[in-house]
Amino acid sequence: MPESLPATTVVRVSRGSFDPGRFAEVDAVNKKTSQYLVPAISRLPGLLHYYVGISPEGSIVNVSVWDSHDHAAQMGQLKEMAVDARGEMEAVDVSFAPIVNYPISWSI
Repeated sequence: MPESLPATTVVRVSRGSFDPGRFAEVDAVNKKTSQYLVPAISRLPGLLHYYVGISPEGSIVNVSVWDSHDHAAQMGQLKEMAVDARGEMEAVDVSFAPIVNYPISWSI
């Protein structure tokens, strides 16, 4: 049975790319930043799920599910994410695409 989600649910997607030759560096920075990001993000109201994936082919994605657009928008103001982690990732030449919030259309 599909999970019951609020009608206002939003999926927030942040994508980045990097030279695949720097995978080990990017992976190490990701693990380091998770130490302070997990507690900071976990404190935010409205978070339903959060996932991070890194491909050795040179891309990283952060996908989070929020109960509303307003709650998803908190991520843009979260210093640990918007300043600290972003700065650490940019220091290993990760470049980010614009972040998009998607209202849920359907789910399984």
